[in-house]
Amino acid sequence: MLQTLGGTGVILLFASAGMPTDGTAELGLVDPGVEQAIIAPVIVRELTTETNGPRRRIELVAGRSALAPLVSQRNVASAEVLFETALGVVYCGDVFHIQGFVVERLAGVAYLYRVEAMS
Repeated sequence: MLQTLGGTGVILLFASAGMPTDGTAELGLVDPGVEQAIIAPVIVRELTTETNGPRRRIELVAGRSALAPLVSQRNVASAEVLFETALGVVYCGDVFHIQGFVVERLAGVAYLYRVEAMS
C-alpha cells in the first residue's frame, strides 16, 4: 500500500560515531559528520503551518518492513529509538527536524510509524 500511494524515500541523519584521534577533536574543533540512512518506501504529506512563512511541515508514514533493516543495521532496540536518536530527515534536498512520532499498533505489534517534521 505504501509503494502504491507514495513509494518515495527519505534520508535519516545520525551523528557519526567515529572521531579523529588528534588533539583538535578533543577540543571540539572537528565536526564528526553525519551518517545517512535511507528509508523507503514512505508516504510524505505536506502539512499546513500556522503562518505562510518559510517553514515547512511534513508527515512521513513508514511501515514496519521499511524500518526493519535499518533497526538491525544500527543495532537498536526498535524503530522508536531510531527516531529519537536521529538528527533530522532529508526530503527533496531540505533538512527537517523531527518534532515527534506516533506508533500505530495492532494486537500489540507496531506496524505503522507517523513522523512529523519541520524545516
